[in-house]
Order: sequence, then C-alpha cells, then structure tokens
Amino acid sequence: MSTVIPAKGQAPSYSYRHIWKVAYPILISLVMEQMIAMTDTAFMGRVGKVELGASAIGGIYYMVIFMIGFGFSIGSQIIIARRNGEGNYRETGNIFYHGVCFLLGLAGLIVILTEIFSPWLMGKIVSSQNVTDAALSYVKWRLPGLFFAYVTAMFRAFYVGTTQTRTLTLNSITMVLSNVLFNWVLVFGKLGLPAMGIAGAALGSTLAELVSLIFFVGYTMTRTDCVKFGLDKFRGFRLSKLKNILSVSVWTMIQNAVSVSTWFIFFLFIEHLGEMPLAISNIIRNVSGLIWMVLMAFASTCSSLVSNIIGNGHPEAVRGLVVRILKISYIAVAIMAGMIALFPHAVLRIYTNIPEIIEASVPSLWVLCSAYMLTVPANIFFQAVSGTGNTRTAFLLEFSSLIIYMAYCYFIIHIIQANVAVCWTAEHVYGGTMMLLCGWYLLSGRWRNRVI
Repeated sequence: MSTVIPAKGQAPSYSYRHIWKVAYPILISLVMEQMIAMTDTAFMGRVGKVELGASAIGGIYYMVIFMIGFGFSIGSQIIIARRNGEGNYRETGNIFYHGVCFLLGLAGLIVILTEIFSPWLMGKIVSSQNVTDAALSYVKWRLPGLFFAYVTAMFRAFYVGTTQTRTLTLNSITMVLSNVLFNWVLVFGKLGLPAMGIAGAALGSTLAELVSLIFFVGYTMTRTDCVKFGLDKFRGFRLSKLKNILSVSVWTMIQNAVSVSTWFIFFLFIEHLGEMPLAISNIIRNVSGLIWMVLMAFASTCSSLVSNIIGNGHPEAVRGLVVRILKISYIAVAIMAGMIALFPHAVLRIYTNIPEIIEASVPSLWVLCSAYMLTVPANIFFQAVSGTGNTRTAFLLEFSSLIIYMAYCYFIIHIIQANVAVCWTAEHVYGGTMMLLCGWYLLSGRWRNRVI
C-alpha cells in the first residue's frame, strides 16, 4: 500500500491512520520474519539443550554478518525515501541497482573470509566444544543464504522507502511457510531425506531466503511500475553514485554491525555461565523478537516518513510526526508485552517442551517485558535521527549507549555472575541511555540542515 506524499510546498499531515497504513504491512512482514527465527528455535528446542544454545550462538553470529549489508540497505532506504519525497522517482531505481551490485560483491567477500576464520574464532570464544561444533555446523549451511538475503534487503529498502509496503506482507508469508516446510523436512528427515538436525535448520532458512528473493523479483516485474521508478533498466554502475550512497550508508552499516555484535558478546558472556543459562537466553531473545517486531514496524515507518517529509521541504513537521508514532508504538507494544507477561508459560511452550527450561525462563521474561517501556522511545527517537540523514550522528549516539551497555554486561555477568534474569536488566540500561541521548539530539534541532 502506498501513502501519498504531499505536493512540494504543501504541508504534510500524517495522521494515525496514515502512519498505520505504512506500518501495518511492515509489521506483518516482521511477524513472518520473526516466525522464521521461532521455527528454528522451536525445532531445536525439541532436539536438545546443546542444539538450542548453539543455534543462539550460530544465529547471532550470522546476524552480525547479515547486519553489515542490512545496514547498507537502511542507508539506501533513507536516500530512496528522500528522492521519493522530492518526486525524483526514477532515481530510486538507480540507487536500488547500485545497492544490489555493491551487496553481491560484499557477500562474496564475507563468505570467503568467514569460511576461513569461523572455525578458529568459534574455538577461541566458545568454551563448550559441543556448542562450538553445533554452531559451526549451523553457520556452514547458513552462510550461502547471505547472497539471497542481501538482495532481498535492497528490495525491502526500495519498497519501504517509496512507502509501497504491501508487498512486504506477501513476501514474508511466502518466506515463513517455506521455512516451516524446509525445517520439518530437513531437521527431522522427512520425505526420505536424512535428518540433519541443526544443520537442517540452517539450510532450511537459506532455502527460504532464496524463495523470498524469487518472489520479490517476480512481484516487481509484474506488479510494480518499473518505468516510473527507474527499475526498467540499469543505467550503468558509477563509482561516484556508490560513494554518495556510502556517505549515508557506511554509518548505518557500522552501527548495525556494532549493535548486533554487542548482542553476540552478551550471549558469549551468558555461555560462560553454562548451557542452561544460554538455552534460557536463546528463548528470551526469540520472545523479545515478538515485541521487537511491533516496535520496529513503527520505527521503520518513522525513519521513512521523516526522510519523506524533509525531502518534501517541511522539517518543522518532524516533531509532530515523531510524537504521533511514539504514542501509537507505546499502545501496540504495551498490549503485546502485557499479554506475554500475563501468560509466560503459554508463550515459552512455543519454543521448548522441556519443563525445567520453561520454569527457569519466566523471571527473565518478566524482566524483558518491563525493559520495553524504555526501549520504545529509544528506538523511535533513534530511527527519527537516522531518517534525517544524520547517520553518522545516529551511529555515535548508539555507540555511546553500547559502551555503557557493554560495561554493565561485563560487570553484572562476568564479574558478579548474577542470575540470568538479573543479567537481562542490561536491556533497561541500553534503552534508557538511548532514549536520553537520541531524545536530546532531536530536541536540539541540529539535524535540520543535513543535505543528502
């Protein structure tokens, strides 16, 4: 569904209804994408404790790598949204094709490097040999999907940047159904195939990424106005154009990689507490994704609409837009977090049928739900800063927050070796710090003169 961008000079007015029209297809797509992680965890929760913990290490390790390219797509999305707001529609396709070329080359380089260094790195940072072997098996089969995932990320950037978000819903439904089928067949060895266990979960997700890409290509060719948006042909690769995109995207690349890397370090700290705390934290991470997807639907909408509004020539409307998105985000997240907190056992049984893990996970789940009262404004403010085009500043603000977050994690997990539920209070520290820093920057108005 497309939101109409006001004509140049006409003051934009994004009502709650307009915001929802852009956000809900993103939300549905994120629900579907989260179900992919849920599928992997749910299958591993029925294989064993080691596999459940190893899928957390392997999954986040892959996510760190993926987020480098995804960060580039986020920066591209900001520029696409700005050109869309300016009415320069054909340039959006040019940015898309340059992004695809860059990310395919980046994927090839990363796959080669990780294939060489992953065994050495995993052996150094993971204390359990069983977890190390299982995590490496996961990564081996998951890495080829990077080529598909990076191109898919550029399609997502194009459709969110131009506010044509309905296709995200259709794509994600196709992807999650494929993932469920592939996991069922490959993990447990159905339809005459051998049972691959954790490697099957990884291969299933890789094949689901391929199905997602095929869908996007087919949908774009048959349902999108390719001539209007400059997708009918690639006008040739220009290094100057890539440099222009990288001037915005390099900071979102670094920011996303660093942000998820701290997640990875958090889980490494937890892994040293034992296999049970690691299994619990993997489940809590996946439950967090249920709430996170609601928040990120509105946060992504915030980034895109802020960039569109500024491109339309009305930076003074940004503050009102952010406040409206913040209000609707709080309502949606509070409902989701409240339901999870009230019925924790029902939620946890989605991920595992092991009673001792379910009972031990409940306190951590309650801590996580309470943290979202700070995480909501933190992410809405952060995405608003990114939407202004000040991606370098956004990176510096988050990097400052992550330093404080990691210092707290080191103290509470490595030094004190607190209970796993107490360790999850690190989310309060991160959310509170981000909320204060990004909120202050938005109020300062220093972002108004940024040109991209």
